[in-house]
Amino acid sequence: MVVVPEFLIKRIYQKGSLKKLEEGGASVTLKNVLGPGLISGFHSVTVNDVVFEPKDVKFITNGKELSGTEVSEDNPVVFRLGQTGELIMTGKECLKNGVNKIVIEALNPEAGVVKLSVEDNV
Repeated sequence: MVVVPEFLIKRIYQKGSLKKLEEGGASVTLKNVLGPGLISGFHSVTVNDVVFEPKDVKFITNGKELSGTEVSEDNPVVFRLGQTGELIMTGKECLKNGVNKIVIEALNPEAGVVKLSVEDNV
């Protein structure tokens, strides 16, 4: 199994991209600065202790929108070097004024569960 150091994983998150959604929830932008890769699932996304399950998550990249439940080993997201994507978490109020803690747990066929922990302001 491949191990990706945390300091490299954090580079994927686009600082300042955290946005509040009108219907409740939030969105962030991710950019692959590491190299070609696959996302084979979303374990969960947590924003300030509010947990979003795969059914509450959407990933949009290259004009294609997939719900977190559609992303799997059989239907992975190809995430090429330099490619950006928007991760949308819906249905729950989660943001606060000031610093917000975001933890994204995604699955990669080579590395297993990859955990990205960052902080950002709205």
